[in-house]
Amino acid sequence: MKRNVIGIGAVIVIVGLLVGGFYFFSRGRSDTSEKVELTKVQQLTTKNLDTNYPATPREVVKLYNRIITCFYAEEYTEEELYALGDQARKLFDEELLENNPRDAYFTALKADIEDYHSRKRVISNSTVCDSNDVQFHTVDGAECAYVTASYFISEDKNYNRTNQMYVLRKDEDGNWKILVFYQIEGDASDEL
Repeated sequence: MKRNVIGIGAVIVIVGLLVGGFYFFSRGRSDTSEKVELTKVQQLTTKNLDTNYPATPREVVKLYNRIITCFYAEEYTEEELYALGDQARKLFDEELLENNPRDAYFTALKADIEDYHSRKRVISNSTVCDSNDVQFHTVDGAECAYVTASYFISEDKNYNRTNQMYVLRKDEDGNWKILVFYQIEGDASDEL
C-alpha cells in the first residue's frame, strides 16, 4: 500500500512538472512571438518573386504599381531603394532589361524620384483595368497582353489623371513580363 502511495505521489509530481513546464514554455513563447509589422517597402522587398510570381498580366501590373508608388511616396534607405528597384526589374521582360542596364535604370530612377519630390508630386491612387479589359494578342509568335493602368497624381493641390498601356509578354517559364509601357490618351480601346 505504501508503494502505491509513493507511486501515485510520484505520478502527481511528474504530471505537475509537465503541466507547469508546458505553461511556462507556452507563456514564454507567446511573449517572444510578437508580430512585427513590415513597412510597405519591406513587404515588397521581402516578397519572393521566384516562388510567388504573379499569375496574370493584371497582377504583374498591380504589383509594379505598388512598387512605383513606394518609390515616390514612401521613406526608405538607399539599400531598400536598390532592393525595391531590383524587385521591379524582376517583372521586366529580357528585352526591356537589355535596353535598361541596371546602373542606367537606377540613375534614371533616382533622377525621376528627385523630380517628383521637388515638384511635390504624389501618386494619390492607381488602378488597373478589369480582367475582362485585358487584351491578348499573338505578336511575332509570342503571347502578349495589353493592360491599362490609370494614375491620379496630385501636384500643388491639382489632380491629373495619366493613363499608361503596359504590354506584357509571356516568357519561356510561362510568366508575364513587362515588355514596354507608354502613356496613352483617353480609353485603352482607342489605342488597340
